[in-house]
Amino acid sequence: MVIVETPRQYWVMILIRGIIALLFGIMALISVEFTLLFLVYLFGIYVLFDGILAIAVSLQERKSTRAWLIVFLIGIVGVIVGFLSFIHPGNVALLIFYLVALWLIIAGFFSVISALLRARGTEWLSIVGGILSIIVGIVFLLHPSSSILSIVWLLGVFALIYGIIQIIKAFQVKALLEA
Repeated sequence: MVIVETPRQYWVMILIRGIIALLFGIMALISVEFTLLFLVYLFGIYVLFDGILAIAVSLQERKSTRAWLIVFLIGIVGVIVGFLSFIHPGNVALLIFYLVALWLIIAGFFSVISALLRARGTEWLSIVGGILSIIVGIVFLLHPSSSILSIVWLLGVFALIYGIIQIIKAFQVKALLEA
């Protein structure tokens, strides 16, 4: 039996995670548009830094591999998309959403085809999952604005519930550590 000692301040980290999730959830429910803008900006920061790092890596690799140009181009695309996220956040959010919708439709289609080709009698869940994926993708394509807002709202509800669970867990851990 392995005994693991938990640091005394562990519960505080769980509590902070819970409070952050709770605040994000409240913000998402109060202002869906602001939350969506925040998420697009967060995506923009990530893609911008990833692009800059990809360019830096490609320039270091240019003497050792022929693939450096591909990494360089990926970096350029990342920088452009990063800047566009700040200049036109609504368009970037919509573009990402359309890409997700297309991915759902394509992945669902191939899931159904794959299940039908295997046809062992146990593939019905793959078929159902694929059909649901196609339906959700089509709904996203036909109603992008309401779908985006609904997803942010659901994310907010999830964050709210998750935050409450983490806060309860933090105090349970605290009680165990004090026992």
